[in-house]
Amino acid sequence: MGVMAKTRKTRKSKDAPAPKRRLHLRVRRWVFRICLGVIAAVVLLTLLYKVVNPPTTPYMFAEGRRLGGVAQVWAPIGDIAPVMVRSVVAAEDANFCLHWGLDVAAIRAALAAGSDRGASTISQQVVKNVYLWQGRNWTRKALEAVWTPLTEALWSKRRILELYLNVAEFGTGVFGVQAAAQHYFGVDAADLSAVQAARLAMILPDPKGRDAANPTSAQRRRSASILDGAATIRADGRAACFQS
Repeated sequence: MGVMAKTRKTRKSKDAPAPKRRLHLRVRRWVFRICLGVIAAVVLLTLLYKVVNPPTTPYMFAEGRRLGGVAQVWAPIGDIAPVMVRSVVAAEDANFCLHWGLDVAAIRAALAAGSDRGASTISQQVVKNVYLWQGRNWTRKALEAVWTPLTEALWSKRRILELYLNVAEFGTGVFGVQAAAQHYFGVDAADLSAVQAARLAMILPDPKGRDAANPTSAQRRRSASILDGAATIRADGRAACFQS
């Protein structure tokens, strides 16, 4: 009887998890729950902005506090001149219709050159502008690389461009193409000419350092190149995924 009781006691002590093991299991469960919660929040937030226009962005909010306000008027993509949409794609991401959010060839070329310049797609820029923060940061880049394919899977290409054109910075305190069209040319986004659209697209890489209304000679040449590029992607089918 004593031997059997001792055997059961020994087996029970072996089967029961030690305090450290119990703590380890508890931590693992909480980490799993937190990760699951973060993933669910990201998916829900992405689904939300599929149908709801973001009232602001982290960068827009920060600039508004710094400047005392910003100019931004939301314009549905149907109220934006089609040539403006094509000009932005030609200037920023000519293969927009051909990739799934990350342009692997551009990334490889940028890495080979020792820079990330030119590697960001419009989809990546939308994720950065709408959800994340500015600046070159590997943490942000990693989040951007994960979030972008999800955005591409849940949003249409046309919706991605709609958000991009409405939250992109076009000048100090000027966000979105409607505010930019009024600021630089005194017209609505729907009435932009091909030349005006190319000039607005030209300033996107350096919105605080370029002026669409008074471009330099080099900027005029860049605008002319964008003008040709917009016509080219329309002719060769690379605008098919977002043209109505």
